[in-house]
Amino acid sequence: MKQRKRVLVTGGAGFIGSHLCEKLLDEGHEVLCLDNFFTGSKDNINHLRSNPFFEIIRHDITHQFFAEVDWVFNLACPASPIHYQYNPIKTLKTNIMGTLNMLGLAKRVKARILHASTSEVYGDPKMHPQKEEYWGNVNPIGPRSCYDEGKRAAETLMMDYKREQNVDSKIIRIFNTYGPKMRADDGRVVSNFIVQALKGEDLTIYGDGTQTRSFCYIDDLVDVTLRMMKKENFAGPVNTGNPGEFTIMELADKILEMTNSKSKIVYGELPGDDPTQRKPDISLAKEKLGWEPKTNLEDGLKLTIQYFDNWLSA
Repeated sequence: MKQRKRVLVTGGAGFIGSHLCEKLLDEGHEVLCLDNFFTGSKDNINHLRSNPFFEIIRHDITHQFFAEVDWVFNLACPASPIHYQYNPIKTLKTNIMGTLNMLGLAKRVKARILHASTSEVYGDPKMHPQKEEYWGNVNPIGPRSCYDEGKRAAETLMMDYKREQNVDSKIIRIFNTYGPKMRADDGRVVSNFIVQALKGEDLTIYGDGTQTRSFCYIDDLVDVTLRMMKKENFAGPVNTGNPGEFTIMELADKILEMTNSKSKIVYGELPGDDPTQRKPDISLAKEKLGWEPKTNLEDGLKLTIQYFDNWLSA
């Protein structure tokens, strides 16, 4: 076996974090899962508790944390508008103070740190598809800016700690991710549509449904996240997402068809600063990490629908 790493995963009980914890344990690493359980859930990680190499601590990263670790995956932050807008100041604090605390920890113990940034750093993009060198089009004072600007500030911290303090820091920019263990109530379009379709409720499209998104299945995202952590001499940022582009209307139609649902589509008002187009250019991930997503939308949706179907009938 390769050398066992001691790994800290902040937000480890969340959707992405819990899948990452599973994969790290499968690879034989020792995992310390940190979560304040604002959006994370013990249900996501209960099955890991019997593993002697898994430990869970309830902690909020806006407060300092001390541990001897080799790797830090900084995933802690609510990622859906309904949750990050619930307490925007706390969202900003998590991104800035939380990232500062994790960088301080990485500096003290000479750990490698990977920060989960987001496609939201591009805002409502004027470049399509989005490349890493694009600086974005973000409203700094809008209802989403606590998340968008918080993640942008966190990227600044990551790069300044790298340049000034020689911290081995890395940045990935995550595009829309979906799959089992998403929260049913998190307001994300995939979980919203699937749960509404399975319950026979109206599917709510905000705006006219022509806005586009790119959907990356969770297994593909975990794969590229680990590749990035293991990659030597490459800090990023790097886009991690599926370049397949779909309108929201196409997604709704596909989910209705796959669930055999009789639900109707209704329309609501588009929220402020909602991006009209979102698609990653993943040339850099292909070149540096040898990665591209393997799961197409239909296959990924099948597994996600099955998860929510079981969850609703439990």
